[in-house]
Amino acid sequence: MLSIFDTFVLSIIPLYFPEDKSEYIPAFIQLALVVVAAVLVVVFLKKLSKKQEKEAKELEERLNQEEKNKHL
Repeated sequence: MLSIFDTFVLSIIPLYFPEDKSEYIPAFIQLALVVVAAVLVVVFLKKLSKKQEKEAKELEERLNQEEKNKHL
């Protein structure tokens, strides 16, 4: 038995299930492309983050050295 909420949701979101299942192919291709793009973006951001972390660590070490040299 459908509640009022279920009826409301089902009336807003029209569902279409085609008889010809080959109509799903373009959707799966788009989904695969989006997933691949998302994975590539995550990998790129991880590499960029590692690079920035390394640069920040080098900067911190250099500043610490300068601070030590300044006090001597």
